[in-house]
Amino acid sequence: MPSFPLLFDLGKQKPTTRDIANTVKAGGRDALTDAERRADAARYQEVTCRSALNRVKGMPFEWTLNPYRGCTHGCHYCFARRYHVQFEMNADDDFASVILVKHNVAAVLATEIDRPAWARELVAFGTATDPYQPIEGHYKLTRQCIQVLARGRTPMSIVTHPLQRLRAVRALVDAGINAGVLMAPIVPGFTSSRSKLERTIKTIADHGARFVGCNVMYLQDGTRVHFMKFLEREFPSMVPRFERLYVKKYPPEAYRKEVQGLVRALQERYGLTKRGEANPEEVAEEQSEAEQVGFAW
Repeated sequence: MPSFPLLFDLGKQKPTTRDIANTVKAGGRDALTDAERRADAARYQEVTCRSALNRVKGMPFEWTLNPYRGCTHGCHYCFARRYHVQFEMNADDDFASVILVKHNVAAVLATEIDRPAWARELVAFGTATDPYQPIEGHYKLTRQCIQVLARGRTPMSIVTHPLQRLRAVRALVDAGINAGVLMAPIVPGFTSSRSKLERTIKTIADHGARFVGCNVMYLQDGTRVHFMKFLEREFPSMVPRFERLYVKKYPPEAYRKEVQGLVRALQERYGLTKRGEANPEEVAEEQSEAEQVGFAW
């Protein structure tokens, strides 16, 4: 039976994330022979994604979007560390040194939001990795996805790192966009003091943000193991305090309310609210409570 050659050489097909997991499981991360090492010493493996949007439950949003998996920022507290085990890699060095790049994510996203059934619901951008980690300057996948979402009139939120991002908040607000900031995570003992929170919230207000919110760090699975090893190595005296505070995934509700009350008082001081209008009586009550508590960390 005669065979007919392809009219076009399509080149080598990029693996899917499932392919990556199978490859690493069989031969370790060194089996990723196509992963390209760049100037930051991380290895970047391009993958083909079959879907861009991921449906989630139990969150303030129903859809997430992540052009990359893994992150060279390597924050010790990052909740997304535990997700790297899905690819048969660890939550320690692998998370920050082997980055998966969804090279076709923008094209897939365009197909998904062009469907008549798409209801233009909020898309949370960067929930499992920073979409503006340095490699974005090369691939520009985040930029492409934002352009797709804008054309599709789809609202979005972005999780990333500060300073330069606050300049973006100023530009967005000046352009008439209702932009604000979520401070997350607030790490007990590291970023939870009143002086640090006030300095941060004042800077956010100075950049024109319309609202600000906060979340206290939570520790789960691989992230918990990695963070506790980090403390044992760098801040051993703090280990007993964190063991008491994080008996479970979240710190005690009383502690979280203490932090939230302080943030709410600072929101009021600098003319910021949570997303939408806050209840004035609730603000006053929490402000009074925050001023009375002795903030341990």
